Amino acid sequence: MNDIVELQRRITAAMDQVAFGLEKLGPASTSAPAPDEETLRQLEDERTANAQLQERVLALRTKSETEIATLRATVDASEARMAQLDIELQRVRRANAQLSEVCSSLRDANAEGVGDAHLINKSMMVELEALRAARAADVAEASTILASLQPLLDTALNDDKSAQEDA
Repeated sequence: MNDIVELQRRITAAMDQVAFGLEKLGPASTSAPAPDEETLRQLEDERTANAQLQERVLALRTKSETEIATLRATVDASEARMAQLDIELQRVRRANAQLSEVCSSLRDANAEGVGDAHLINKSMMVELEALRAARAADVAEASTILASLQPLLDTALNDDKSAQEDA
């Protein structure tokens, strides 16, 4: 209880000191001084500069988003071409494995002196499939290479055109 009385006395003394300090400062000014013309001009200049910077940031953001979208599309197309190439290469591997198996069976049949027309027919069909798969893999590989070279060709053509226009 003694502590409470002491704390109350200290709080009252602090409040009195604050009131005395406020009286020394005098009445609070309710109106701010009017800004001069130079300050207003500087404020307007800063607002203009801020608006220009915001426009630049917006333009850069738009350009960046466009470039990112273009790059994503390019990466997606490249991934699709690589996936197609991988599929075609797997097809070649399967066809070659079948061809090896059929050729082995054909060799075994020929070693026994039994020429089986069915095995010869099957081996020719498997060989044709292997050739088709190899051709499809070659086409997919060529497509991937052409797609990779196309941006380089476009850049070279643009550089050549701009050099001709400068001349």
